[in-house]
Amino acid sequence: MEEVEFFFGLGSRYSYLAFTQIARIEAAYSCTFDLQPIGSGELLNLRGASPFQGAPLSGQYEWDYRRRDAEAWAEYYGVPFVEPKPLPEDHRLMARACHAAGMQGALRRYCEAMFQAVFVSNEDIDEQTCTAIASRIKLDVRLFGEAISSSSVNERVTESARRAFERGAFGVPTFFLGDRMFWATIVSCCWSTTSRIEFVADVRDWR
Repeated sequence: MEEVEFFFGLGSRYSYLAFTQIARIEAAYSCTFDLQPIGSGELLNLRGASPFQGAPLSGQYEWDYRRRDAEAWAEYYGVPFVEPKPLPEDHRLMARACHAAGMQGALRRYCEAMFQAVFVSNEDIDEQTCTAIASRIKLDVRLFGEAISSSSVNERVTESARRAFERGAFGVPTFFLGDRMFWATIVSCCWSTTSRIEFVADVRDWR
């Protein structure tokens, strides 16, 4: 079974939209997605520049456009979407929570629940919310609480961002199918970010 490595941020609209489609693509193409939640701010720090700081570099980075575009893709996919509340200042928190859940074998379930909290339930995300999500999906909350601030989880988050950077990623979501990288970027006026996940599926089918 072929594997697609999927680097994503839990506060990223397009990461959420792509995540809603991976089960469908796995079933249709007999592939599997290797989930790599990262703190997207850490990836941008490794690159030494962020398109979200200062005036937008182009229209695609204007917040109103990104909101409307995400809403349109959510409607196309038939999935719920609400514009998220301000995300935690600690941009690694949500990724740490996901990796902490992963230590109990619940990485995918937790990522899904976190995306739901951010983009569907519109919750305020802090460490208490992260623990509440762990409780909702029946994890051992004590073990989760120990893991989320552990050095091993911190190292996993750092390593995932560094691996993405070293492979050439410059934003999220980014997919690797073998040596080929696919970034969620607008490549034409009629082909927007989450279409990349469909292109990954198509390329997988061509091989």
